[in-house]
Amino acid sequence: MNATGTITIDDFGELYGKYGPMVLRRCRFLLKDEERALDCMQDTFVRIIERRERLSGVCSSLFYTVATSVCMNRIRSDRLRRGPQIENLLHEIEDSKSARHEEIVDTAALLDQIFEDTKDDTRTMAVLHYVDGLTLEETAEEMRMSVSGVRKRLAVLRKKALRDAGTLQQGASK
Repeated sequence: MNATGTITIDDFGELYGKYGPMVLRRCRFLLKDEERALDCMQDTFVRIIERRERLSGVCSSLFYTVATSVCMNRIRSDRLRRGPQIENLLHEIEDSKSARHEEIVDTAALLDQIFEDTKDDTRTMAVLHYVDGLTLEETAEEMRMSVSGVRKRLAVLRKKALRDAGTLQQGASK
């Protein structure tokens, strides 16, 4: 630290040695993946370096809090990129060309049921996101809607799809 008590770039070697293992343990615990944990540990130190002028001192709770925030942001962004699990259903639908005729008919019936009473733009959103692979942000831009609006519509559609898939399976097993 310099004479004014702020952290300098020269202090980070010492801080890394002192707090690095704790930050890595926290990242490993939250992410359950070594590579992602190492990335988030580095991001934690980068964030603190970027804000060093505003910090008058550091303690373990600062690193713990920043590491938690970085990891939670990573988890959220990974979830957004992957999208809901309905993608598995859509992959099955894509592969139905090589499937038996009954499976094709069942898939068509499921899609008809899923999109029944659904707005055309919701269907378009689903195709853009799940089939064309656009991110939520890209889908929102294409649909001229907010990301939260697209996310909500797709979540409602996903719940309906899961409910309808369960109804069809129960009907088939009777």
